[in-house]
Amino acid sequence: MVSALDHGLAGSRATSRAGFLMTQVDSSIQSAARAETSLLRAWLVLLRVRIAWMVFTVTLCGALLAVEWGAGLASGLEVAFYVTLVTGCASILNQVLERDTDALMVRTAGRPLVTGQVEVSHAIAVAVVLGSLGTYGLITSFGTLPASMSLATLVAYVAVYTPLKRVSTLNTAVGAIPGAAPPLIGYVALAGEAGPWAWCLFAILFVWQFPHFMAIAWMYREDYARAGLRMVGSGPDSDGDAGRQAMVYALFLMPIALLPAMTGYASVVYAAGTSILCAGYLGASIAFMFLEDRKRARILLIVSLIYLPLQFALVFLDPSVRQMLESI
Repeated sequence: MVSALDHGLAGSRATSRAGFLMTQVDSSIQSAARAETSLLRAWLVLLRVRIAWMVFTVTLCGALLAVEWGAGLASGLEVAFYVTLVTGCASILNQVLERDTDALMVRTAGRPLVTGQVEVSHAIAVAVVLGSLGTYGLITSFGTLPASMSLATLVAYVAVYTPLKRVSTLNTAVGAIPGAAPPLIGYVALAGEAGPWAWCLFAILFVWQFPHFMAIAWMYREDYARAGLRMVGSGPDSDGDAGRQAMVYALFLMPIALLPAMTGYASVVYAAGTSILCAGYLGASIAFMFLEDRKRARILLIVSLIYLPLQFALVFLDPSVRQMLESI
């Protein structure tokens, strides 16, 4: 009976030890999974996936406008992929250079290079690989012109715009140039030259950025001032500057966006849709100009994010709309 009891106790202890070991293993697996997920999120932050997706879509739009409707999809996807790789390189290098100022701002203090979640050397290595692959792909598949344009946007963003943020509020205008280049690069990659639609897309995207960024600059003006970055609306004597600039550029955007319709490149449907979108963007900018507060800045930011994809959808779909109208 004692022997049976001993065996029972021994079995119970063995079961307990086994259960304890299994718990430790499960805990280790869960910890490793959380670490991997956290690291993946860190790299997604470094790559700025939302901006990367926007770059991909506008580059694809520009590329497909360079060829007949329905043609060139594979080539368009390819050039958009390569340009997005270069954009990822620019995003990472920008955060490498700004990690000291990022640490001073509430909005950016949690970025991976600030917290040490990703080592600077690893970030630079990945950026070099992305930039090299994107540039090489553009050269081999589409020639030196789109590759040179993409490389120029990388240099302008990293070597000019990024350090200029510490020196002058003109950084917004300078940064808007590489920011507007992707659809132009996409068009040139497939057409071999920049046509009217390419320059129109560049101009729309260039001007669109100003009201969009004025809302951001005002919302985080204290952060920018704390970090010593020269942004419109962040200085002690800059009340009203962000709102006025937002209104002026939103006003300029309407004739620029309507230019294709006025010159016969777009349909009346495009003109009507663009007028509505631009009026909404201008209205939000005017409201922000009259009263600079967080609510109106946020409304302007949301309207800007609604405007851009709808405007590019009008641009992209208009050739088929024109064909339908002509067949009626």
